[in-house]
Amino acid sequence: MHIQVRHTTNPVDFKNYTTQRIREEFLMEKMFVPDQFHFVYSHYDRMIVGGIKPVGQLHKLPTYDELRSDYFLERRELGILNIGGDGFVMVEDELFTLQKRDCLYVGKGNKTVTFKSLDPEFPAKFILVSTPAHRTVPTAMMKAADASPTDMGSPETANTRTIYKYIHADGLESCQLVMGMTSMKYSSVWNTMPPHVHDRRTEIYVYFDLDDAHRVFHFMGEPTETRHLLVANEQAIISPPWSIHAGAGTTSYSFLWAMAGENYVYTDMDTLALSELK
Repeated sequence: MHIQVRHTTNPVDFKNYTTQRIREEFLMEKMFVPDQFHFVYSHYDRMIVGGIKPVGQLHKLPTYDELRSDYFLERRELGILNIGGDGFVMVEDELFTLQKRDCLYVGKGNKTVTFKSLDPEFPAKFILVSTPAHRTVPTAMMKAADASPTDMGSPETANTRTIYKYIHADGLESCQLVMGMTSMKYSSVWNTMPPHVHDRRTEIYVYFDLDDAHRVFHFMGEPTETRHLLVANEQAIISPPWSIHAGAGTTSYSFLWAMAGENYVYTDMDTLALSELK
């Protein structure tokens, strides 16, 4: 069991960060280790991101001293996206079977959540995103086909993509977590265009379905002070409320996005013109 704490950063100080310092503060390089939970606890909106790749046994969601709680979801909710082989998630005494790209929302107050792969030779890979919750919402599952798939972009701008919205006001209900997935079409590489910020909430990206030989150039920072990070497969980015968040891959890829903060509305964002970026 492993959890790492990341503190918030003043955007003025961020201007002076080296590449290594940016990676240390905002990038989660290792999410999936066989039979181990790995988490990053961010002080940005108290979001937690991590993963579990169950291979040989059943794994129970632990709690951590940093949470000061009797169990992980005592004051939290949880979004789960499977990006690997078929797997099982048991919430209390209710069993859910998640295939690749299926999503499960688990509400506050559930004491026992366990994870297992259907076939250890093709293990599940569960991305876990958790946020504080002040009310209880029922646990529910959604398949990708039911997640309001919406095509956006165009070949001319190399950003043809499909957006899947799982947890949001018109999908799986939650207290404050908003979560979905974007898949780039063949030959398209640019995500989240036009660029935007949303000063009222934090966003987390987890890139996946990316060949090991390829990378995503992830752009972040204030609109007039942009920086970039090279992100590999199954790595996560924490995007502060003051930061843009966009990427361009050396090939097509997918990514999970999750948000939490002041506003629960998916469309709450402040769009920027490309001419405003520097």
